Amino acid sequence: MDAQTIIAKRIARELRDGMLVNLGIGIPTLVSKFVPPGLRVYFQSENGLIGTGAPPTEGMHHPLLTDAGGKPVSALPGACTFDSAMSFGLIRGGHLDVTVLGALQVDAAGRLANWMIPGKMVPGMGGAMDLVSGAKRVIVAMQHTAKGQPKIVRQCSLPLTSARAVDLIVTELAVIGFPGGRATLLETAPGVTVGQVREATEAELAVSERVSTMEI
Repeated sequence: MDAQTIIAKRIARELRDGMLVNLGIGIPTLVSKFVPPGLRVYFQSENGLIGTGAPPTEGMHHPLLTDAGGKPVSALPGACTFDSAMSFGLIRGGHLDVTVLGALQVDAAGRLANWMIPGKMVPGMGGAMDLVSGAKRVIVAMQHTAKGQPKIVRQCSLPLTSARAVDLIVTELAVIGFPGGRATLLETAPGVTVGQVREATEAELAVSERVSTMEI
C-alpha cells in the first residue's frame, strides 16, 4: 500500500456520521474514497460545494465540478453549490467539524506551516488560515519526510499558517497528537517501530503509554 493511501485510509477512520468536513488539496482529497460504508459525511470544498464524493473515474468528470485546487470531483445526490462568501462564512463561522490539510512543516507544539512566499514552493496560503482558525478539529495529512528531511520539526522555518495548534498528524509512519501541547506518538504504521518514527522526526516526541498499530 502506498504512503498516500495509508494516510487517507487512516484519516477516514476519524470521521463520524453527519460531520461537515473540508478536504484540502493533495493527499486530503483522497480521504473521500475511504469513508466507511453507511457513514454520511458531508464534504465541503472551499470554492463553494457541499456534497463532494470520491474523485470521478477517468473520462467521467464534469468540467464545472472541481475542488479548491481545480481537480475534478463528483457531486453526490443532494449536493449544493454557493458562492465563496457563503463558503467562507461557513468556515469562519465555526461550522466545520473537521478540516484535513496538507503541510510543509509542523513544529513540536503543533503549529502548522503550509505555505511559502509567492513564487517559491506554492503560490500562497489559499484558505488555510481560515480553515485552521475556524474548524473545530484540524488534521494534517502529510508524508513524514520530504527529500529525506523531516517535516515534523522543533520549530517551523517557514511562515506559520495560524497560531492555533493542529489536533492530529497522520503520516505513512505514525499518528501523532498534541496532548498538553506536546508532540506525542499515539500509533505506528504496521511494521514500523517507535525508533524508526523518532529517527524520521526532528521534533522531540513523547511516547504514549499505549502506542497502538494504525488500523487501515
